[in-house]
Amino acid sequence: MRYAMSNIAWAYPEREAAYAALAAADMTGLEIAPGLLFAEAEDPFAPDAAALSAAKGEIAAAGLTLVSMQSLLFGVQGADLFGDDDGRAAFETGLRRAIALAGRLEIPNLVMGSPKQRLRPEGMERETAFARAAEILRPLADEAAAAGTLIAMECNPVQYGANFLTEPEETLAFVRQADHPAITLNFDIGALHLTEKFDRIETLLDEAGPAISHVHLSEPFLAPAPAAADTAARAIRKLAAMGYGRAFSIEMRQPEGGLSDVDAALQRLTAARACAAAPEGGGA
Repeated sequence: MRYAMSNIAWAYPEREAAYAALAAADMTGLEIAPGLLFAEAEDPFAPDAAALSAAKGEIAAAGLTLVSMQSLLFGVQGADLFGDDDGRAAFETGLRRAIALAGRLEIPNLVMGSPKQRLRPEGMERETAFARAAEILRPLADEAAAAGTLIAMECNPVQYGANFLTEPEETLAFVRQADHPAITLNFDIGALHLTEKFDRIETLLDEAGPAISHVHLSEPFLAPAPAAADTAARAIRKLAAMGYGRAFSIEMRQPEGGLSDVDAALQRLTAARACAAAPEGGGA
């Protein structure tokens, strides 16, 4: 399993200090929102060669590897998965630019969250929404696969203003119905808390199994994560038992305490990793 953290947890000027903190905490992965990685670019999804090289150099110098991208539709106006022709075209164009950047950066995973850009129209049945979304996403998944990446569907609970793929089971059901090797599942632990299903995490992980391409260690509303080492350890222990080998990534918004709060979150994850590695009942 590769431990990672998303760059949405710090401001752009703090990036190199944040990378050093990740390296010191034995993290090897970095998840990125392009708008934060290329904050100085006119279009963060189309950085020039110099900006791309500089960003990759900073990341590599800290011993980190890019593992995932989020905020895929950042800055796209009018994108709507279930909208009219213009809305659908904006959605497709926005996702294509993310796929292209993932190819340039060799990022193996794209987290498809964007709850407001995939609102199911009033009166549209779930089965119809599943079929329409799969029809739109499959060709994009073909392009993702050609670029060496995956589209990982994320559960966005209703508390985020979402109405499509709002439950973990529903999100997995969609991934299975889409039936495309490059349409996978982003397993979001914060969503389990919001849907009051964290107590079933082992069962839900078993059910999802190989459909999972990325895991977000998050808390509701992207509060500092993990909130507690013992809950994170429970997820780590189960994933390790499953032989999960992809990224386990902290996702949290920029905290009030800045990098000191980022350090505290990393310390809780370190404690969770030690706890998960200890014999059952032994603790750490």
